[in-house]
Formats: sequence, structure tokens, C-alpha cells
Amino acid sequence: MLSAWKLLRAVILSAAVAALTAVVVYAGAYLLFPVTGLEVTGARMFPESEAWQALPDHASLLTLNTGALERNIESNPWVQGAEVLKNWESGIVTVEVKERRVVLSGVVDGREMFFSADGAELPGLGGARLGRVELDAGRLEEVLGIVGALRESGAGLESVDDLGAHGVTVMVNGRRVLSSGDVGRDQARALEGVMEEHPEAPYFDLRSPGRVVVGEREGQR
Repeated sequence: MLSAWKLLRAVILSAAVAALTAVVVYAGAYLLFPVTGLEVTGARMFPESEAWQALPDHASLLTLNTGALERNIESNPWVQGAEVLKNWESGIVTVEVKERRVVLSGVVDGREMFFSADGAELPGLGGARLGRVELDAGRLEEVLGIVGALRESGAGLESVDDLGAHGVTVMVNGRRVLSSGDVGRDQARALEGVMEEHPEAPYFDLRSPGRVVVGEREGQR
């Protein structure tokens, strides 16, 4: 019985010492390397107040988990990516935000929906001036496939403008591109180069498999 009591007392003492050590370490870290401020760059829709809320109370540069803070900020639908940087001289934490932008304003089976180039659904237009496109769930999948192919190719996709039996019309680098659901990745990658070769052409057609067709206006090749 006495042996068990000694063992329990040793465990309690060890836990108390560990807790006290942790308190001393965190207090020391805060006193020596306190977070003195927070700045958010690259954000328009993401509020800086939300970044402050994600920052722990009495945060220290030494103990701040930048990965956890980045994931917390990226949980906001407008944020596509975030990078947290520490300035050890000033104590300021900078959050560099890459925001999503609406490229499709759609009415899907009667419901208003907004999507970014990476296929994420957004809560609103976010200041974008886009015309509404009416479509059903099946055509939405087609449109998002086209949007995804253009995004992966690095094309400067700006908006989805029209949808009909003829295909899907999008704006890429200020010029109209007509596409369809089976647009190939190679076609999408070739588009930028073809645009550079034909700076005067306002219209490009990706509906022919494996080809990028250049025209002066929609319907003319």
C-alpha cells in the first residue's frame, strides 16, 4: 500500500513539474517573442478580423503553428490558399492570401449558384459583374469540366458567358472561346499559344476534337 502511494505521489509530482515547465516555457516565449500585430495581404473578400480570430490569444512567434493558422484561414470559401510569415524583428505576422474569383454565375434547376475556376462553390458574386447562365445539374457538370480543363492549362479564364446547344462560351484573356464538354487537356494547353499566334482574332473554337479553330467571329472559321 505504501509503495503504491509513493508511485502515485511520484506521478502527480512529475505531472505538476511538467505543467509548470510548460507554463514557464509559454510565458517566456510570449515575453521574448510576442506577436505584436497581424497584416493580411491579397484579400478583398476575406476579412482581416477573421484572421485575428484564428490567431491564439497571447500568441508568440516561437510557438505559433503557422500550418494550423493557414488551414484555419483556408476554411473560408473565398480563400484558395494562404501563407503565414513571421517577422522576428517586428513581431508582426503577415498572412498572404490568394482569393478565389467567381467565373460562373448560374441558376441551376432554379437555384442561384456561384463557382470559381477551381470548381469551388462561393457564397456570392464577390463584386464580379457576370451575367447569369441558366442550366441544369447535368450541364453544370459539363461546364465545370471545361472550366477545370482551362484552369489546369493555365489559360486566363475570366467568365462563363453563355450556354446552349452550340456549346459553352467562355472569356479567356479578353477573347471569346467556344467549347464543349469533351474538350481535351491538350486543346486547352494549346489555346494560349494559338492566341499568341493570332493576336487579332477575337474568337476561338475548341469543339473539334484535338483542334483549336480560329475565327473572326463566332460561327466563322
